[in-house]
Amino acid sequence: MSKKVLFIDRDGTLVLEPPVDYQLDSLEKLEFYPKVFQYMAKIASELDYELVMVTNQDGLGTDSFPEDTFWPAQNKVMSAFEKEGVVFTEVFIDKTFPHENAETRKPRTGLLTQYFDKEKYDLKNSFVLGDRITDMELAKNLGAKGIFLSEDPELGADEIETSKQAILDCIALTSTDWEAIYEFLKLEDRVSEITRNTNETNIYIKLNLDGSGKNDIDTGLSFFDHMLDQIGRHGAMDLTIKVKGDLEVDEHHTIEDTMIALGELFNKALGNKLGIERYGFCLPMDDCLAQVAVDFGGRNWLEWEADFKREKIGDMPTEMFFHLFKSFTDGAKCNLNIKAEGKNEHHKIEGIFKAFAKAMKMAVKRDSNKMFLPSTKGML
Repeated sequence: MSKKVLFIDRDGTLVLEPPVDYQLDSLEKLEFYPKVFQYMAKIASELDYELVMVTNQDGLGTDSFPEDTFWPAQNKVMSAFEKEGVVFTEVFIDKTFPHENAETRKPRTGLLTQYFDKEKYDLKNSFVLGDRITDMELAKNLGAKGIFLSEDPELGADEIETSKQAILDCIALTSTDWEAIYEFLKLEDRVSEITRNTNETNIYIKLNLDGSGKNDIDTGLSFFDHMLDQIGRHGAMDLTIKVKGDLEVDEHHTIEDTMIALGELFNKALGNKLGIERYGFCLPMDDCLAQVAVDFGGRNWLEWEADFKREKIGDMPTEMFFHLFKSFTDGAKCNLNIKAEGKNEHHKIEGIFKAFAKAMKMAVKRDSNKMFLPSTKGML
């Protein structure tokens, strides 16, 4: 199995970068990044990454940066981490100046060619951790993702070689908190996708349970799109949903099949369910009160207490509201208990979808310190 790698910058990432000259050339200047020992130790002991240090040291070995001023601090850094159980399998040091345009200098990959062996290394699921935008460009050049410890977003901007937007697109996390970095690496994004084609519908859905509410939804039913958008936005999930259904017949197949597929995708994305809260919401919307309780316990069930006096809301038949949530429970293998009361029918169903989204967000939330199965049965 190919190995995932954490390519970790040194100055500004593991140790604080000395101000003014940015040169760690004495023990007096050595100061470690806050929380780095605690969480690097957890990363090393709990996660399956190869640890590789990659650092640019401008002019190392020249009069401006003699080697004998570099190694005492470098050896101290390595020794301190080893005492905490953090061992770097490789340490790559580029000694050139920026104007030399060396292939070995970050963001170029000349020192790291061995990691392009796809049988040995999984660069797609690897990360570059660093405090300079050039570290993030290195991630792009490796085909990996970046974790940006951005105290100064413009640091290194004068050395980037490609468009800034292309670099930003490779950044998976921006944080200066090593606890957040550890949690991000431990709780990797739960992303899954599904294609479901029948004689009645063609459906593609991509779901990121740990997203930020970015949606791209087109089912051919405007009000259905609006309701599905509530799930993504209020559930902090990224949803791409593309549906071509037999709307010339009616709405039934499009709505039913979309929710079956979405439910199946939730079940798939949850994976082993370790650390999830499992249960989850009640919220008001003007005159209405909507309540949605969920249990991702592995069994499908729906309790429904919501009546609608209109035949349609937008382009959706109200008779389909019960059916679409029933379809979701069948696919997701979860229990849903849904209640709503109020006078405005639009508010009532929108309140249900918002409460549903919040219930999903609550139930799929994970705790990195409690990565066990929330069940006395030992399975969900």
